[in-house]
Amino acid sequence: MIEQAENTLQDSKQPSSKENNTVKDVSDNETNLQDDTAITSDESLKDDNVSEDSDNIENEEVSYKEKYEALNDTYLRLIAEFDNFRKRTIREKADLIKSGGATVLTNLLPVVDDFERALNTLQNTEDLTAANEGVKLIYEKFISYLLQQGVKVIDAVGQPFDTEYFEAIATIPASEENMKGKVIDCVQTGYILYDKVLRHSKVVVGE
Repeated sequence: MIEQAENTLQDSKQPSSKENNTVKDVSDNETNLQDDTAITSDESLKDDNVSEDSDNIENEEVSYKEKYEALNDTYLRLIAEFDNFRKRTIREKADLIKSGGATVLTNLLPVVDDFERALNTLQNTEDLTAANEGVKLIYEKFISYLLQQGVKVIDAVGQPFDTEYFEAIATIPASEENMKGKVIDCVQTGYILYDKVLRHSKVVVGE
């Protein structure tokens, strides 16, 4: 009897299988609830990240558009400024040519005046020597003016023949051995402006 009573007492202390299953179900439900909460939290974070990425993309698009508009505006301004500079340069160059030509002609007028006086003198004088001296002075004055403008006479007679400065119109036998290949006579004077040939000298070359 005693043993039977002890066994009954032990059986009453041990939880039933149904109770164990109930506890297990509660525990599983709590675990599932935690998992659902974690998933919901992850989805919320994911949605926040997507929203932030979308905002960043929109901001980048706005930034690129602003940069494009700024660069395009700068480009158009540069094109307009360059076009204005080109037109202004052409106009200034044309004005410089006109004013330069006017200056040259104005400075030539005194020489023309001297020629007029010389012609009047030649008509009314019998002293040809004085008239020749007057014309010579006018010529020297004119050559001096050309020198001031950078125009120089090409020295020809006695110089070695050079096609850069001379144009041979005839060849004759040289009277001396050292004159072969050199200019013996100048038929028409040549001129250079600084380093550029304005007109070649027409010369006779010895051979």
